[in-house]
Amino acid sequence: MKLGFVFECGPEGPDVKVCLYLLKMLDDTVETAFEALTNKPGLINDCGRAAKNLIEIENCDKVIVVWDLFPAWREKGQNPCRKEDREAIAEAMKNAGISKKRYEMVCIEEELEAWLISDERVLRKFISRKIHPHPVGNIKKIKNPEGRKNPKTWLTKLFNREIGGRRKYNDIIDAEHIVKGFEDFNRIRNSATFRRFALKTVGRKL
Repeated sequence: MKLGFVFECGPEGPDVKVCLYLLKMLDDTVETAFEALTNKPGLINDCGRAAKNLIEIENCDKVIVVWDLFPAWREKGQNPCRKEDREAIAEAMKNAGISKKRYEMVCIEEELEAWLISDERVLRKFISRKIHPHPVGNIKKIKNPEGRKNPKTWLTKLFNREIGGRRKYNDIIDAEHIVKGFEDFNRIRNSATFRRFALKTVGRKL
């Protein structure tokens, strides 16, 4: 099976690295191709063309459109709507002549970092490498990672507390290193959108 992905980041962006790494953990036999459409408006506007290329040129069996509910920037009072996003993507696919059977949608709530903060064991391991030989403080298990508002900011606060030096979370650098610490799905399965990702990509129920 070959899956095509449409992401809302650059070709070396965190969405690409995190999703493809987790997909390999789910099933390392799946072949992949992807188009990176820079940001959420770009994804919504151009996903139909991208999916068409992935199916017709890259010979993908199915296309998975992955995006964050919240864009990279946030404004006070902002309240994005997953239903509106899905309708806009479906319309773009219809206009490009892509059958509903050839694509799936995975909206991550609130954003990709909800998956990364789901496993406190992985975060502890990542931080310990930064501050060794000093011990890592208490990092509590998050039972509902998608209920954590603004997980990017949550990670920065964690880094500030544990690493110090006003160390900010950098998605381009840190996301890949964090996800490579995942060894199982025992914690990340608490994320409903990750369970959807597993089901819609390789048909695996977690």
